[in-house]
Amino acid sequence: MSVIDELIANNGGFAASLPDRHLNVQPSRRLAIVTCMDSRLDVFAALGLGDGEAHVLRNAGGVITDDVIRSLAVSQRRLGTREVMLIHHTDCGMEKLTDDGFRTELMETTGVAPAFAIESFSDVDADVRQSIQRVRRSPFLPHRDLVRGFVYDVDSHRLREVDADA
Repeated sequence: MSVIDELIANNGGFAASLPDRHLNVQPSRRLAIVTCMDSRLDVFAALGLGDGEAHVLRNAGGVITDDVIRSLAVSQRRLGTREVMLIHHTDCGMEKLTDDGFRTELMETTGVAPAFAIESFSDVDADVRQSIQRVRRSPFLPHRDLVRGFVYDVDSHRLREVDADA
């Protein structure tokens, strides 16, 4: 049995354990969270969120890319979110590579240069500040004033807020 087959079986038990209900497509807390895809971050548990309370957007590094702006624009303009919470974390894999090195690796193994930006970083706080600024400067987002950034410590599981103006 593959891992995916195991997860499908798990889903059957999960679905059977829930009451019949329909959640509104609009997050009840009017919140969008952008964070890393790192498997150590259980965003719902770490923040005490329940189903239907927030949009959670994940990518490598939790960086604000054009695609994240696209998703945030839909989240705000069509689905009612007003606040944006950015969560990067300690011991991130994006700190362990470089844009040029990873781009070269991809080109050497595939023969094709990636069209996407790698977005590695060496200073997590600086990257959080950059991400805050990217959200605040996007003309596509009508709600840019309520954006805050944090670093999640993967060992202590605590959030630390990053001063956007430092």
